[in-house]
Amino acid sequence: MTGVNALKLVALDDEDLAVVSAHLQDAVLKVADITWLPREKRFAFVANRFAWEAQRTDSGERRRTGVCFTRVLKVQHSRIRCDEPEAVLNLLAVTFTAGESPSGVVTLVFSGGGAIRLEVECLEAEMRDLGPAWETPNRPVHQLQD
Repeated sequence: MTGVNALKLVALDDEDLAVVSAHLQDAVLKVADITWLPREKRFAFVANRFAWEAQRTDSGERRRTGVCFTRVLKVQHSRIRCDEPEAVLNLLAVTFTAGESPSGVVTLVFSGGGAIRLEVECLEAEMRDLGPAWETPNRPVHQLQD
């Protein structure tokens, strides 16, 4: 299934990252699909993202997508079991909080209260679809609170 063209996005500021975050909302990944390369200052993961831009009504599409953050100084995890490589995480959002310019903190927010915090020299991220889309009958649903 290839309902839409593959995406390749770059984020160099918080507005760019908001676009990347919107495309990654409801991406699922395993803990084993996350890597931190401290000597290279790179943090990366591969996920199956829900292709919100596909505009289907009866079903949805997912795509295998790679995400890489560069110039990463430190990585911290909260409520994520790094010792369970097969654990599945549901990504809800990716945010940036500015520090002393151009540095800051990127936070990957997962369902269930999990988070990964990246201290970065500056914001440099790339998201790239790695292959064709496939159909899924499972469309993510979010309950709105009053």
